[in-house]
Amino acid sequence: MVVALISGASGTAVAVPPPPPNPSDSDIAAAGSAVEQQLGAVGSLINQVASANQQLAQLDADVAIKREDVNKALVDLQNARDAADVAAQLVVVAQQALTDAGVRIQAAQQKFNDFAVSSYTQGTGVASVSSFLGSSGPDDILDRAQVLKVLSNSQNAVLDGLQRARTEQANRDSAARESKQRADAATSTAEAKKAETEEAIATARAALQAQAEQKAAIESERDSAQSQLDSARSNVAGLADQRVAYSTWESQKAAEDAAIAAAAAAAKQAAVQAAARVAANQAASAAAAAAAAGQRSHTAIDEDQDPVGSDSTGGTGTTTTTTPKKPRSSGQSSPSLTGSAAVELAIDRGMSQLGVPYSWGGGDENGPTKGIRDGGVADSYGDYNKIGFDCSGLMIYAFGGLGISLPHYTGYQYTAGKQVPSSNMKRGDMIFYGPNASQHVALYLGDGKMLEAPQSGDIVKVSPVRYDGMTPYAVRMVS
Repeated sequence: MVVALISGASGTAVAVPPPPPNPSDSDIAAAGSAVEQQLGAVGSLINQVASANQQLAQLDADVAIKREDVNKALVDLQNARDAADVAAQLVVVAQQALTDAGVRIQAAQQKFNDFAVSSYTQGTGVASVSSFLGSSGPDDILDRAQVLKVLSNSQNAVLDGLQRARTEQANRDSAARESKQRADAATSTAEAKKAETEEAIATARAALQAQAEQKAAIESERDSAQSQLDSARSNVAGLADQRVAYSTWESQKAAEDAAIAAAAAAAKQAAVQAAARVAANQAASAAAAAAAAGQRSHTAIDEDQDPVGSDSTGGTGTTTTTTPKKPRSSGQSSPSLTGSAAVELAIDRGMSQLGVPYSWGGGDENGPTKGIRDGGVADSYGDYNKIGFDCSGLMIYAFGGLGISLPHYTGYQYTAGKQVPSSNMKRGDMIFYGPNASQHVALYLGDGKMLEAPQSGDIVKVSPVRYDGMTPYAVRMVS
């Protein structure tokens, strides 16, 4: 029983783990010395990395400037190319204009020459006698003279205009050629600047790559030294922590041992008191015996296994009577007690069995019974040869004192009383586990604790309530 109570008490708190290692003073001193040896090397390498980082930052800035110089050179190059294209187009236009002007000037010159020849052959001036022949009178002669004068002036003006146009086009052609020369020069300059800038970028990139490789090598050395330092520090901290952990463990172990002893003593006293109350309650014992009377044994396989049958012989010895057997019921609607007294009686009966071995198939209204074979786990623990309880057998005994006979199967017990949501369960309710309550049943004690016969190899004990796998409902046998 003491073992059972200790199991229940330790289940409500975290058990102290095995003792951690306890390093010696020399171990801690040696670890500290290793840390000191690594500090100087790591500090030097950290300074080198910082210097390399500064150099890399400067190189990055230089490369950035050179990259933008390339952009400027490319813009200047494109602008120069655009200017050259415009200048070349102007040259083409000017040359075409000069050509057209030349054709017009040649035509005008030819007309002027023809006019001069005609004037020479027919007279000495534009107003030759032939120009006036056929005139109708003095007025007509005057009109023709005026017309000839106008024509002569117009022809001279046209010739002068064409000559000026030719001069202007020649000037334009010269300006266009000069613009093209400037554009070609700008293009050549931009191309040269582009090549210079690209070469500068290549140089900067090479320097950056070399510096990056140097930095990576330094960082690798630093990381290695830092790792050694961290390891040494960790060793020191670990040893110190182990010393602290060991001291803490000693305190926790002492506290746990004291708590277990106190809980065991208190629980033992409570169990003894519960057992005394159960033993003194003759009415409950009678009610349990009555509930069990005439029922088939849970472990009986054959019909002739009848623990409650009896034979009597009459005077002639020819009459035999057998007490009829009845199946276990699914609870009793009118228990001998109700209310808190009934709840406490059921709990007392269960608690009185603390420490009794688990035995698969064992237990009835009168107490623990021998278990049965299962061909597997239970057999490996020898349950078939143990006097004890399984989980549902323990519930049968607990409620047997109220005159309630429960079936020896958790699934049937799940429907034997009033189902209430598990979140609303109260002291004295049965709580179930598994699909359709097919795995396990325990008696709720309140304050997050339950009484159970857990499994083969275990004993009847108090455990913390396990909410994982619990059914949606608890079952209340008495109100």
